Amino acid sequence: MIDTVDTLVEGLERQGYLTDAALGTALFLALRMHQPILLEGEPGVGKTAAAAALAAALDTPLIRLQCYEGLSAAEALYEWNYPRQLLGIRLAEARGETPREADLFAPEYLLRRPLLAAIEHPGPRPAVLLIDEVDRADDEFEAFLFELLAEGSVTIPELGTRTALVPPIVVLTSNRTRDLHDALLRRCLYHWIGYPDPARVAAIIRRRVPEAGEPLADRVAGAVSRLRSLDLVKPPGVAEAISWANALQLLGLRLDSAAAGATLGAVLKYREDEEAARAALADVLS
Repeated sequence: MIDTVDTLVEGLERQGYLTDAALGTALFLALRMHQPILLEGEPGVGKTAAAAALAAALDTPLIRLQCYEGLSAAEALYEWNYPRQLLGIRLAEARGETPREADLFAPEYLLRRPLLAAIEHPGPRPAVLLIDEVDRADDEFEAFLFELLAEGSVTIPELGTRTALVPPIVVLTSNRTRDLHDALLRRCLYHWIGYPDPARVAAIIRRRVPEAGEPLADRVAGAVSRLRSLDLVKPPGVAEAISWANALQLLGLRLDSAAAGATLGAVLKYREDEEAARAALADVLS
């Protein structure tokens, strides 16, 4: 389906995801080299959206694992359906039978979490496995991923090793809240997604919020770019620019000082950032 970088970029754009040749090339290589890809960048620049658009462009399922501190291998891989196992025991006892352990730990009692679901995806096209914000997980979970990324397999003690017949396309994202282990980085292709320039942000807004119109999209894109030049706790990304444009068009406002002051909560997420923006509104809206 995807035989050139341009074909992939066009496929992503048909899904509403505008990208450049550098990211398109990185994703294309991940597909053709059958390697996981790590996308790093500030929050809101489109890392998660890239994986979703890739799955849509390939017409294949997106299987997402949202990482967080304390995430365990069991929560990411599989769990046993204990209520159903207990019901099986009671039904066997009602029939005067003694349930065997092998019967209770059979595949039908398995609850497949994202990693196992991606490994067991039957195809014909590989699923896109999104391991989102892997930097939020603990070192132990990061180490657990090594077998999956290196061999396309996972081990279930009761059932043995499960190896993917159709290995998933693995996309990891990181906001760089901590450094990832070298062993993980060696297994991945890498691409840093930076903030796009105002022209691309405006094009994205027009695609995602077509009701906003070109003048508002251009003005929001420029204002967001200037907001990022301030000393902010959380500089706004593309997601915040889309949210701001959407809020303004829903209220029927153009982006002036009064409208900006009333809608800053759509683009900035900290009180300190709002105060800094209000103090510099003239420069932000220039």
